[in-house]
Amino acid sequence: MNAVAVAVCGILIFFLGYKYYSKFLSTRIYQLDPNYQTPAHAFKDGVDFVPTNKWVLWGHHFTSVAGAAPIVGPAIAVYWGWLPAFLWVVLGTVFAAGVHDFGALVLSVRHKGQSVGTLASKIIGQRAKLLFLFIILILVLMVNAVFAWVISNLFIQFPAAVLSVFIQIPLAIWIGYTVYKKRGGMLLPSLCALVIMYFSAILSSRIPALQIDLPRYFGGEETIVAFGLNGVAFSFFIWIIILMIYVYVASTLPVWKLLQPRDYINSHQLVVGLAILYLGLLFSNPSITAPASNMSSDIPWFPLLFITIACGAISGFHGLVASGTSSKQLNKEPDARFVGYFGSIGEGLLALAAILAVVTYFNSENDFIGAYSSFDTANANGLGYFIEGSGVLATGIFLPADIATTIVAIIVVSFAATTLDTSVRLMRYIISELGQEYNIKPLTKMHVATGVAVTSSAALVLLPEGPQGFGSGGYVLWPLFGTSNQLLAGITLLLVTLWLKRQGRNYLFTLIPMIFLMIMTVWAMTHQVFMEWSGIAEGEDMNLLLFLLGAIILVFALWILLEALSGLWRKNTNNDHFST
Repeated sequence: MNAVAVAVCGILIFFLGYKYYSKFLSTRIYQLDPNYQTPAHAFKDGVDFVPTNKWVLWGHHFTSVAGAAPIVGPAIAVYWGWLPAFLWVVLGTVFAAGVHDFGALVLSVRHKGQSVGTLASKIIGQRAKLLFLFIILILVLMVNAVFAWVISNLFIQFPAAVLSVFIQIPLAIWIGYTVYKKRGGMLLPSLCALVIMYFSAILSSRIPALQIDLPRYFGGEETIVAFGLNGVAFSFFIWIIILMIYVYVASTLPVWKLLQPRDYINSHQLVVGLAILYLGLLFSNPSITAPASNMSSDIPWFPLLFITIACGAISGFHGLVASGTSSKQLNKEPDARFVGYFGSIGEGLLALAAILAVVTYFNSENDFIGAYSSFDTANANGLGYFIEGSGVLATGIFLPADIATTIVAIIVVSFAATTLDTSVRLMRYIISELGQEYNIKPLTKMHVATGVAVTSSAALVLLPEGPQGFGSGGYVLWPLFGTSNQLLAGITLLLVTLWLKRQGRNYLFTLIPMIFLMIMTVWAMTHQVFMEWSGIAEGEDMNLLLFLLGAIILVFALWILLEALSGLWRKNTNNDHFST
């Protein structure tokens, strides 16, 4: 199969979805009002509530929701063949992700910029809020731990990328100061910052002295440095500590100082990365060597495909970002279509590129099958295949493979770092909400809540005995991410559906994807909890931690679902501004 033809087909569907379907949603379903005073203006504080240009906000929103997930999920899911992954990414983005992200953003904007966790109590009930916050808290904790793990490992694997990533921080602070204190434009400074970053990437790729290679400094695997750790493990420990210090500072700064300008730079990185991949694809014109479907897989694709590819098709984390940070920065309500729906289109384009980079990387179908011999090997090596495949595609536009690989690694790390500090900021919000709920005043303080978020995340990722050795503790809970994430998306769609119903609007366009997603996710999670983690499956040992947490999350999700469904038949008795 020709890869260019597949890419053109996917891009065309994305284009039609944004042009027609999102316009229909904005005018007929969500009914955006250009005169509505958004929370960014109503509660402007210069820290979290800041009216923001829609292009800048799109950059923040997209890079916050993207991270490495829309790359990792598709790169793993091609284990079942490229066709199921392609269909779910393209159709899921248009009819589920766009509806979900757009709807969560509008819902929050119409409710004072409050998070979906808070809105659950207003739309469903107080019990639902507490249950929902528990699921969200587990989810963001997993995101924090695993993304810190991913970034630290990429720093170790690609030391040429480190300099550019750290150069971006002072550049973003400078841009934030220039724009918000001197009222300058952000586009030209951001492009200049991007040029500086990639120039340093080229130099680092060719000059070893510029590569920040901690394992080399500490003697690598052969040298025990401290605490019984060799040079590689100790380097990982150092990177985690540095990252935790960074996210503590980044998540407490006003959004205009670092978050917005850095994310705007990263939105340009998206354009650069997609240009490298799609132009490389066009000029090299490779064939897809992976099979369209893998019917002999050791794990069935249905329904597990729909939780393996979360970000890139639909993701509950997007709703957290939309209602947690993006809604507080939306300048005008009609901007929600561009920020929310087009943000999901951007992630769909990245997920599609990830699929094509992997399935064109191998020389033959036998090579692909050998590399993807089991789901475990796909899970372990998917991200690496994407980065290597991207380097090969880049040679189609005469970009040296080593430089292209470094640039792709920079893009992945930049997106992952954005997601990491946004997730820590969201976790701080949740901890503060719980502090208010239970009258624990210290938890309502910004620095206390952030300290709890950072400390717990570091403790999880640095568990002494992770499944892949020291420092892989985040992966202890990672199998819960896909199901928890999709349950969160389904519940968020349910909140939007209830709100639309109470407004007397057509809610079928949120109800249908919600029903599909909840069925697939509950089905998959039931299989994981009661077959895999319980030890019932032949040859499997019981994983007590995953079994207990998975069972609790599943019960809580079903409880919320029942409470919410009962709300579909109850009249709305809330006549205040929450019903507008």
